[in-house]
Amino acid sequence: MIKFTLILLSFCILSFADTEYADPKPSIDNPRQIVFSVTEDSPHALDHILSVANNVLKFYGPEKVEMKIVAYSKGIKLLDRHVRETALRVDALMQYDVEFVACGNTMRTLHIKKEDLVDGSVIVTAGVVELLESVKAGWIYIKP
Repeated sequence: MIKFTLILLSFCILSFADTEYADPKPSIDNPRQIVFSVTEDSPHALDHILSVANNVLKFYGPEKVEMKIVAYSKGIKLLDRHVRETALRVDALMQYDVEFVACGNTMRTLHIKKEDLVDGSVIVTAGVVELLESVKAGWIYIKP
């Protein structure tokens, strides 16, 4: 019985494999295009979106990914330059060409000025339209 258990355990360990890439495999010439959205302002939600983005970059490599994160509604807090810890993490991801997009409609509604955002943030008229157009253009939409 012990032998059988050890063999079964060994088989289970060996059966776990790394993720296989779908064709075409990601490359510099054919990067994965991923768009995320963030609509919540809880510390957990903001931390989670930044961690997921970082994990995707680590897995594929930054040269094989085009990524943008669209912040609207309460999620606009992600781009608040006055929240130091989050702003530093956003800036670090920008160094890997992650595009951070702010919803202009949300900014107007919440009276947020461009200078309140992390430098390098891109402002669009409507965040939800940015998501829609990105998906229509073939980007993969992920809502962590």
